[in-house]
Amino acid sequence: MAKPLKVDEVWMDRIAGQLNDMEFGSLHIVVHEGQIVQMERTERKRFENTPTSSASKSGSAARNNTPRSLRGSNASGAKG
Repeated sequence: MAKPLKVDEVWMDRIAGQLNDMEFGSLHIVVHEGQIVQMERTERKRFENTPTSSASKSGSAARNNTPRSLRGSNASGAKG
């Protein structure tokens, strides 16, 4: 039979603190033998895709530079 979960005021404050400034994400609470033992926070940052004045002037050249540099950094990290 599972032990009942006991959440005191200290844990309620800890949980509220983790959730307080989160805009997008999740909080994973790990329970072991009826007690909270760990919290894992995954946060997402979302950004609007708004064109900037420099991107609109240079056209496709500005769009092509960013993905190429990102692929290059990922490829070099994978080899190491």
